[in-house]
Amino acid sequence: MSTSRNEFLTRVRAAQRVALRDDDHAADVVYERFPLPMLPVFDTPEGNRRERFERSLVAMGGKLATLDYAHELPAWLAERFPGVTPVTATAEAASAAPLDVARTPASLHDVDVGIVRARFGVAETGSVWLSEQEYGVNALGYLVQHLVVLLDPRDIVDGLQDIYRLPDFASARYAVLVTGPSATADIEGVLIQGAQGVRSLTVVLLPRG
Repeated sequence: MSTSRNEFLTRVRAAQRVALRDDDHAADVVYERFPLPMLPVFDTPEGNRRERFERSLVAMGGKLATLDYAHELPAWLAERFPGVTPVTATAEAASAAPLDVARTPASLHDVDVGIVRARFGVAETGSVWLSEQEYGVNALGYLVQHLVVLLDPRDIVDGLQDIYRLPDFASARYAVLVTGPSATADIEGVLIQGAQGVRSLTVVLLPRG
């Protein structure tokens, strides 16, 4: 038996946890909704934030590059991906083809290299935080063969708890933390990268502007 989306959501809302309060009279039982739990604050690990991000990124299979200025990006791309014209969601990659935000998401399956600028990085996990605003077309982060992510070192936060507290996280219609390239180790315990998404993830530490 099929259930419509609205019927399903109505049942979920009706089944929210409630607290029971009894004012010494059974007839006066009142049901109140539980408040959202407080997000705990964890201690920040010692050490340089940027260095911790770099270690975590590499540990999760990502690659790292460092550039000082945006005008160095075309030469780096040509060396890293010879003979390929990347598709970019950021104007900083002047040598790449601009992404058409009206493009059909499925049409990105034949793009070899996609470029995007992350809004934040997370030192704890080596992740980069992206929303629909950065992607332009969300499929850019999943259907291209190789993803290049520009990140300003000043945009690196300590941990996931810091990301959750930022207003950007709450205001985004779509947000994702990307940690390394696609990978799976389900079959015989052998790690295979690029099995279900991008084959490589390269974070280029490049200051904004």
